[in-house]
Amino acid sequence: MTWTVVIGIDTHRDSHSACALDRLGRARGEFELAAEPAGYESLWRWACSLGEPAFALEGAGSYGAGLARHLTGCGASVYECERPTRRDRRRGKSDQLDAAAAARRLLSGEGLAELRGGGEREQLRVLLVERRSARQAQTAALNQLHALVITAPPRLRSRLERLRGLPLARRAAGLRSSEGPAPVLRRLGRRVLALAAEAGEVDAELARLVAAQAPALLEECGVGPICAAQLLVSSGDPGRMRSEAAFAALGGTSPVDASSGRQQRHRLNRGGDRQLNAALHVIALNRKRAHAATRAYYERLLASGKTKREALRCVKRMLARHFYRQLRTIRPAALVEAAP
Repeated sequence: MTWTVVIGIDTHRDSHSACALDRLGRARGEFELAAEPAGYESLWRWACSLGEPAFALEGAGSYGAGLARHLTGCGASVYECERPTRRDRRRGKSDQLDAAAAARRLLSGEGLAELRGGGEREQLRVLLVERRSARQAQTAALNQLHALVITAPPRLRSRLERLRGLPLARRAAGLRSSEGPAPVLRRLGRRVLALAAEAGEVDAELARLVAAQAPALLEECGVGPICAAQLLVSSGDPGRMRSEAAFAALGGTSPVDASSGRQQRHRLNRGGDRQLNAALHVIALNRKRAHAATRAYYERLLASGKTKREALRCVKRMLARHFYRQLRTIRPAALVEAAP
């Protein structure tokens, strides 16, 4: 460690609270700042006046994102910190207490995560958020469309009931009748088509960015632009992944020991980044069908007595090991943008 003082920060929309501790855990001061560039700079100057600072931020990816970018641009060591648990707050709750708790977590050597970075990775992240939102809204609109077709008058129902998905949306969007539920069906159909078009634009943008940043991922069997983008987003800067086991835990593919007495067993890991876990699951399903080595490994697992679910979990764990090695080779500068 090169730092001599830890700054814990509790972030909010309009203001942040900071608490400084030295390496022995003694309080060095408190600071309140506005959530704006001038406030960020004043915090940096205050922290530097106390020594060589390191920062532990709550909400580094939300309310603290602007501050995290500023501090990273200043060359500071910045770590993400989860908000205190209910047990940690038994002695009370205030912004300064939360800031002090964040500082102590870094000071105790708890191993807080480094920031995932910005630049192209952040572009991929927001595109994935937009795509997920568009697909969820499209599914909801399609479900409503199907439900209304079931209860539509016989003449209208006969024209639509055999259609599913986008063909149904196109037929509904072209209805000219203004009687009964026809106007509602028409608007729902147009909504579905608009959301599908939006998702298509996002998919094209994701494919372009992934092809530019990590073309080797797209050459992997079973990996498309969406899954490749999620791998890049979840892993962040390759230097952030301390080990292959840490990446497996991040993806929720590392089994959790649940042994007791004579019973030795492991249970499903429901933690970690669930979007990364979903991407590994899709890749595992694709490779199980189309990749000879993966299919042979899966069959060996079944032959050894594992259930299909257990075998698939083993495949996902193997894929986490495989992609960890690939992601480590990606040039960090391609994914992390230098802050101004």
